Amino acid sequence: MDNDSSWDNLFAMAEDYEEIEEIEENPVMESIPVKEKKYQTPEEALKVLFGYDSFRAGQKEVIESILSGRDAFAVMPTGAGKSVCYQIPAMLLPGITVVISPLISLMQDQVKALNEVGVTAAFINSALSEKAYAQTIKKAKKGLYKIIYVAPERLETDGFLDLAKSISVSMVTVDEAHCISQWGQDFRPSYMKIVEFVKKLNKRPILSAFTATATETVREDIVCTLGLNKPYVLVTSFDRENLSFQVEKPHNKEQYIVDYLAKHPDDSGIIYCATRKNVDKVYELLKRRKVSVAKYHAGMSQAQRKKMQDDFVFDYTSIVVATNAFGMGIDKSNVRFVIHYNMPQSMENYYQEAGRAGRDGLEAKCILLFSTQDIAINRFLLEHKEMSDMDTSDRETVRERDVKRLQIMERYCYTTDCLRNYILLYFGEKPEKPCEDCGNCLREFETLDMTDAAKKMINCVYETKSRYGKTIIIDTLAGAKTARLKEVGATGYHSYGVLSKVNKKLLRRLLDELILEEYLLVGDYQVIKLGDISELKKPDTKVLVKITAEDKLPSRPEKTKKTAKGTEALTSAGFKLFDKLRALRLEIAREENLPPYIVFSDKTLIDMAVKVPTKKSEMLTVFGVGENKYLKYGERFLEQIAKALKEYPELG
Repeated sequence: MDNDSSWDNLFAMAEDYEEIEEIEENPVMESIPVKEKKYQTPEEALKVLFGYDSFRAGQKEVIESILSGRDAFAVMPTGAGKSVCYQIPAMLLPGITVVISPLISLMQDQVKALNEVGVTAAFINSALSEKAYAQTIKKAKKGLYKIIYVAPERLETDGFLDLAKSISVSMVTVDEAHCISQWGQDFRPSYMKIVEFVKKLNKRPILSAFTATATETVREDIVCTLGLNKPYVLVTSFDRENLSFQVEKPHNKEQYIVDYLAKHPDDSGIIYCATRKNVDKVYELLKRRKVSVAKYHAGMSQAQRKKMQDDFVFDYTSIVVATNAFGMGIDKSNVRFVIHYNMPQSMENYYQEAGRAGRDGLEAKCILLFSTQDIAINRFLLEHKEMSDMDTSDRETVRERDVKRLQIMERYCYTTDCLRNYILLYFGEKPEKPCEDCGNCLREFETLDMTDAAKKMINCVYETKSRYGKTIIIDTLAGAKTARLKEVGATGYHSYGVLSKVNKKLLRRLLDELILEEYLLVGDYQVIKLGDISELKKPDTKVLVKITAEDKLPSRPEKTKKTAKGTEALTSAGFKLFDKLRALRLEIAREENLPPYIVFSDKTLIDMAVKVPTKKSEMLTVFGVGENKYLKYGERFLEQIAKALKEYPELG
């Protein structure tokens, strides 16, 4: 953005941006509490309740440490099974587990899923009516629940504190634990109430904390602030091999989305936009093209937001266009892609939002559509971030941290190296080799030595005295004949026209590389200024730029994956069975007013279509089919499989 760009125009672009907010919904219909089954081992509870034969990496260690009475803190990526790490101990510990969660929708989704598998759970938050709240408190005092989800704001109310003191609280679990750290991306002052709440209990319970994204600084802050006592700490790999990352820089983002959806008509996905205006624009575009689409942002009424969210979660619509207010607490397992229409402000936010794809472990796409305007809006928003509740020194530290995070996100969009490795390096991991699966690894790059052109570009920036943005720099070097260049005097620079034989696209790529290497910096209002160029003065230093012919991607390399291959594992007849099983799942979901993935995930249905079980013992070997799920749905699915076997004998 150059000096002549209007500040008012930037404000207009950014004013409808919104931060993550709580999703207010009506309470779910909870199951009638029943007498809990006693489980002898974590493995027994895992199999009976959830239908899983074994724990994922790290889960058992966390569970065993909790059951031994030790505090625990785990950092596990989205989809790695954090909830199992506290839900299984909750079933084996003698009293009640209190789970502190920041979002109403997150609680409702978890409670609904737990009730479905036979765990008596409830939530307490502002979505409950006074009558429902009183009933929940009454049942909790009678010991009818094993798990109670609560919003942090409720912890200091007399009613909830009286309840907590009158029951045996075995464990307090802090979900989305990064919210307690001022250095985390989603700091919430209400999380500070947790520490005082625990101190007021008659007996200190086991404390456990979980989050999906936290740097080392944030992790240390969480342990210290919560007062965890010699906790068992688990930091699993942030790598999710089923996710494929891409950064695209299309001239027309809307057309890119239209083309992508045309190629993936049956996929469910989320399209994130930074502003309400963009949400409305993309939503209307897709609506006109008869795409099954919903939208979500805080400018809509509560009733509208709830309907749109339910339409997406219950598979009435396959696509949702939303601001970052949408998604936390939406445990929809079959999201096949997440497209970011705008660049997020930090890697933490991006990885959390992109991580809502492929929670079932099957392959999914995470695509970021980048433009320099995204940087301008984000910088403006950071400058006007509300920090009135912090003292001056903390405010300055947080602002510096936010700017640093934005710069890291910018570099992610510019890098030509492995995108997966860039993310893993940020979170403190040391990958050994490129993933061979991201957008950059799959592109064919040609490497050019542009050292001489780089020095001429740096001379041009020096001549501008750091007053102008990218457009002026590139037009000056290209020798463009524009009124704007004459107005600012650029036509008289020594650097004017010195790279006129280099096309502008390549000049932009060179400029991006110099910013990535920090020879050039992006200042306020997107002006380009000099960085540390001392290295370039050395005779052996080269500026190498990778270029690619757009849309000429090589075929995917053959590679062994640890994750499931999805429908690729199905035969032609198996795929037809899978479709019939999905139709039955949808029918049951409509009957019971449940999201389809809570009945069975896509991964479960695929495994069912591969194994083709014909009796109970075989059905219980299917991934995700536990005893409670079998009692509720097993016979109907066996009947559907029996019909399919008659229609497609080759399944047998």
